[in-house]
Amino acid sequence: MAVFPRRRLAAVALAATTALLVTAGCGGGDEDGGDGPVTLTVDVFGQFGYEQLYKDYMAANPDVKIVERGTGTNLDEYSPKLTQWLAAGRGAGDVVAIEEGLLVEYKANPGNFVNLLDHGAADLKGNFLEWKWNAGLTADGKQLIGLGTDVGGIAMCYRKDLFEKAGLPTERDAVSQLWPTWQDYIATGEKFVAAKTGASFLDAATNTFNTILLQTAGNTTGYSYYDTSGNVVVDSNPAVRQAWDTTMDIVDSGLSGKYGSWSEEWVSAFKQSKFATIACPAWMTGVIEGNAGPAAQGKWDIARVPGNGGNWGGSHLAVPKQSKHQAEAIELAKFLTSAKGQIGAFKEKGPLPSSPQALDDPAITGATNAYFSGAPVGTIFGTGAKSLKPVYMGPKNQAVRTEVENAVRTVELGQRNPGQGWTDAVTNAKKAAAK
Repeated sequence: MAVFPRRRLAAVALAATTALLVTAGCGGGDEDGGDGPVTLTVDVFGQFGYEQLYKDYMAANPDVKIVERGTGTNLDEYSPKLTQWLAAGRGAGDVVAIEEGLLVEYKANPGNFVNLLDHGAADLKGNFLEWKWNAGLTADGKQLIGLGTDVGGIAMCYRKDLFEKAGLPTERDAVSQLWPTWQDYIATGEKFVAAKTGASFLDAATNTFNTILLQTAGNTTGYSYYDTSGNVVVDSNPAVRQAWDTTMDIVDSGLSGKYGSWSEEWVSAFKQSKFATIACPAWMTGVIEGNAGPAAQGKWDIARVPGNGGNWGGSHLAVPKQSKHQAEAIELAKFLTSAKGQIGAFKEKGPLPSSPQALDDPAITGATNAYFSGAPVGTIFGTGAKSLKPVYMGPKNQAVRTEVENAVRTVELGQRNPGQGWTDAVTNAKKAAAK
């Protein structure tokens, strides 16, 4: 899924979070008791789109009951709990989602997970994009800790009604032509702001920063905060500085609504039509629909992202060794990450498949999204998906990214100037990496 780089896909859902924490002590590995069906617990964050897939699987396998935990929680909540459960040797689900930005960190302790290569997974290699498959392997290639779910081709989602109110084009091809570059995006935003619609041009500088960074890194160095040797390169990787400088231009132009990503304020801003554009990986479409609600159907559309493509998000499904139902969990993970499973998730919540077979399926290539004004999402996100360039994520990518984005946020809120913010970003990122 998406994701959520740190893959923060949805706002904090209090009820879901409470349920996650309350049931954490039980974990997926507890005995089911009696002769009833085996209960498999699946731990996720955000929206993976598995609800119908679970029903299909249980209908075909009446000896299995599936319980999902964590839907709606963001990655900042999910990851510490998963780390805690793995360290304690109990509490984790039978199948757990691992976001791309955390994969290297979890691969450092492969003993926590079942080696899927020992259970027929090698035969599935051709079902995934090569780099997606390789991402799930340990450095020596001897263990596969996770099967890939989605990738995150990036577009730009926008409010047609707000564009019309600002006197801007509303048709998606015409909107795409407004911003072939990020500087053009800024210029368009300045026109929007001048029209005084009562809304901001974009939601949050952090989302835009991450989009520009992953796009630039994917097209240049191939890495962001860490190089492929594991060195922290926040201050020496030109992709990071370019993303920072462009984002500062956006902030200086007064385009951001300053809504903290994934906060309650951010969710309310969707519902109240408080901003007109948002950087939009494929998985974000489900987030937007969930946050903006039915009343906004047909008011959103999807245009091309400024710059040259990019990939933001994606996860893997792993089976912890602490599971008492490893065989059943492995089969479920295989099903959810199969071409059929990835197509089902795409239909449900929008995460773009990492399976070449799924990407070529008419269910993807011909897909449209009624919520987004009938946008041809299969074409928008699927075209070029096979050639998406992954960005290497280092061992403490999430912690480092948090510090850099915190620095972006302080500038956005007027607490620091861009120079001070950059110094904070570099200093605090290095401290986080050293912990």
